[in-house]
Amino acid sequence: MHAMVFDGHSPELELREVPIPEPGPGEVRVAISACGVCRTDLHIVDGELPLPKPALIPGHEIVGRVDICGPGVTSLRPGDRIGVPWLGRTCMHCDYCLNNQENLCDAPQFTGYLRDGGYAHYAVADAAYCFPIPQAYDDLQAAPLLCAGLIGLRTLNMAGPARRIGIYGFGAAAHLVAQIALARGAEIYAFTRPGDTAAQALAQASGALWTGGSNEVAPVALDAALIFAPVGALVPLALAAVRKGGTVVCGGIHMSDIPGFPYSLLWQERRLVSVANLTRADGHAMMRIADEVSLHMQVTPYALTDANRALSDLRAGRLAGAAVLRIGP
Repeated sequence: MHAMVFDGHSPELELREVPIPEPGPGEVRVAISACGVCRTDLHIVDGELPLPKPALIPGHEIVGRVDICGPGVTSLRPGDRIGVPWLGRTCMHCDYCLNNQENLCDAPQFTGYLRDGGYAHYAVADAAYCFPIPQAYDDLQAAPLLCAGLIGLRTLNMAGPARRIGIYGFGAAAHLVAQIALARGAEIYAFTRPGDTAAQALAQASGALWTGGSNEVAPVALDAALIFAPVGALVPLALAAVRKGGTVVCGGIHMSDIPGFPYSLLWQERRLVSVANLTRADGHAMMRIADEVSLHMQVTPYALTDANRALSDLRAGRLAGAAVLRIGP
């Protein structure tokens, strides 16, 4: 099969012919129809996340159909349409796994990082970590649910019962989170890179009450701020924007260094927290929400062989919404 492979050094992926993988016990082989291109993929190929699997096939927003079931799989059947997310497997026995915190597992496997992912025609996945996809979404529209949606939802939930929510960095995750938050009765205030009119237009189309650059001040004090842009300098700005008792949630897996800031920005019981990975409960919750709320994803499709262009467009900020590789029929 053809796959786009990261050699561990060059950010340019290489198109290679590789063997079709065989599922082991508890695994399924997925015939991939679409795979989202996530900022985490960019962090991997740009060397910001260390020690990826050698000769890695990236991609962790996988949508496809079960092709073959390995020994012991009873929850899925050939032909089932499923999604494969970032969390590929956990150890099941560390303190975190035993206390419903499998997102913090001491020995996890992550799809498209520590195990091969979806920039290919086939992938192998642990059946216990796959999710059914709501029928209302086609494969391209469904792919961003598997990370932008999942991590976005976890970030939103970490903010607690907030009514006025600021979102810093309006890409795929923010696009979905805004719609979920609005369905819950929240108000959205969107902060983008100064002058990024495309992202601001996407925010407005997603229902944001106000949009502006990250160097601007929202017209109201915020209950919470969600940061999706990997820019540490946004943290003090977000802390300054939230009211007393407000929460700032950093939703990315990687962020540039946070500059020093005065304690007064954190004082008065403001909270600064981060989100790490996801749990299977998050995945099932996201799929239920996607079934209940008609979510719209602005998607830019690319061919599998155009994965480098998709990553380059994401890196340069040329995308509004989500990039998705169209792979299968």
